[in-house]
Amino acid sequence: MPTRRSMNQALVAAAVALLPGTASAQALPRARSVVLVHGLFADGSCWSEVIPRLQAAGLDVTSVQNPLTTLEEAVASARRVLDRQEGPTVLVGHSFSGMIVTEVGADPKVGALVYVAARAPDAGEDYAALAGTFPTPPASAGIVYDGDEGRLTEAAFLRDFAGDLPPDRARVLFAVQQPFRKALLTGRTTRAAWRSKPSFYAVSTEDRTIDPDLERFMAKRMNAKTVELKASHLSLISQPQAVADLILEAAGRKPGRP
Repeated sequence: MPTRRSMNQALVAAAVALLPGTASAQALPRARSVVLVHGLFADGSCWSEVIPRLQAAGLDVTSVQNPLTTLEEAVASARRVLDRQEGPTVLVGHSFSGMIVTEVGADPKVGALVYVAARAPDAGEDYAALAGTFPTPPASAGIVYDGDEGRLTEAAFLRDFAGDLPPDRARVLFAVQQPFRKALLTGRTTRAAWRSKPSFYAVSTEDRTIDPDLERFMAKRMNAKTVELKASHLSLISQPQAVADLILEAAGRKPGRP
């Protein structure tokens, strides 16, 4: 009987066969701007370690405050920020906001997409069903609800979300955790920008919030330029230089140079 792993490998092979060349083989416009979008259990400040590294390279950077209410409202918040950018822009999403990058990234202003341990659904795809074909990540058991709002418990946040950060740093991030609405999880993308835009993906190999093999599957399916980081779900904080370097590559720039 086929195992779950063998079935996942077959899915990867079938998906890759449908796609065009890799991101590195496509022409990358030199970006002027970067728009960063955060996911669940966070707010826009989670990019604070990456932002100065991008600014030092001469890029205009904006971190979106994702409302985490519905997918439609989250997409609208990112689109408003994107509309304010001048010239080619790199759109970057962490965790859940890969949904937003996948939807908004079709905008002609977007030159490249970067996914950081992020969801990367196909158009109309049921992400929960896709994730269900991989092992359930430990963080899922730590989600609690207050009526319509969901959040991670402190124990799950420190252990399963920010496991490679010093506990004192993780507790600060826990304190600014933004609850999400249940309706957010029911949304589906209507398009898959990664099918037409150069894409990059940072896999977190120690991730306990999204299964690392699911991240690998999504990255390979989109033929993304992929890096693997020995990091928790919060690689953007524990390994900000590596994440910034991937974004700089997507922006058509060399790390550390304007």
